[in-house]
Amino acid sequence: MNNDKLQISEKNYERYKKLIQEFVLLDDTFMRKVFEDVKCSELVLKIIMEKDDLQITQLKIQADMKNLQGRSIIMDVLAKDNQGTRYNIEVQRENSGATPKRARYHSGLLDMNILEPSESIENLPQTYVIFITENDVLKGNLPIYHIQRTIKELGNAEFNDNSHIIYVNSSIQDDSKLGRLMHDFRCKEVEEIYYKELKERIWYYKKDEEGARDMCRISEMLREEGRLEGMAEGRLEGEEKGIQNIIEVYRNELFLDKEEIVSRIKAKFDLTYDNAQSYVDRFYKK
Repeated sequence: MNNDKLQISEKNYERYKKLIQEFVLLDDTFMRKVFEDVKCSELVLKIIMEKDDLQITQLKIQADMKNLQGRSIIMDVLAKDNQGTRYNIEVQRENSGATPKRARYHSGLLDMNILEPSESIENLPQTYVIFITENDVLKGNLPIYHIQRTIKELGNAEFNDNSHIIYVNSSIQDDSKLGRLMHDFRCKEVEEIYYKELKERIWYYKKDEEGARDMCRISEMLREEGRLEGMAEGRLEGEEKGIQNIIEVYRNELFLDKEEIVSRIKAKFDLTYDNAQSYVDRFYKK
């Protein structure tokens, strides 16, 4: 939905403004808005990677990645640094969103979407999939975990495929650079944020009138999307009619494109990609 088309009453604005004060960087929507600022995303990578000279040259928020079968996922943050290394940062409050197989899938999609058709496989750059989690998903009581392939028969020597996975455990908030960063990820109060880059951006969305209204429009958009989906599901007359209703809501009221609708229909009704595509081709009316 285009949030420029959405008007919010003063009553709803005041209500959302109070809710926004409770947001932290572990909240998906809030995190994505804050990380649109290159300085914020760059700060996070500098600290996690322990590279003070790291510079982001490309940044994309909510990147849509597809595999060869057309299955897609929305990645929170995609970045490329000045050395050509690619990063996918994912913030997960639920353990189920940061399983080892999900990390593997993200890593594979990164590789699949980097090279041009004529490029050599040897041109694959270093990649990092980074999960910042609310809980200690890997249960080692450590602040950070580095995962990469090794060769068992060679004394676990590195395989050197340049593919890496990192888990950052935000439940540990010590006085290190990383610990302070994780404090900031869980902190509601702007005044208590350690890092200047994050404090300025969070202040904008929580305290500045323009930023707060922008955040309120996004919150209203998400609420409206849920309401409209509920309305469509409430009009179900068999599965096919329900699918048609929801496709029409997605197209005419939420302004989603066909690929996004296919992805959502596939997940909502547990369809194959081809079946979801067929329904959208039938019911997507311009």
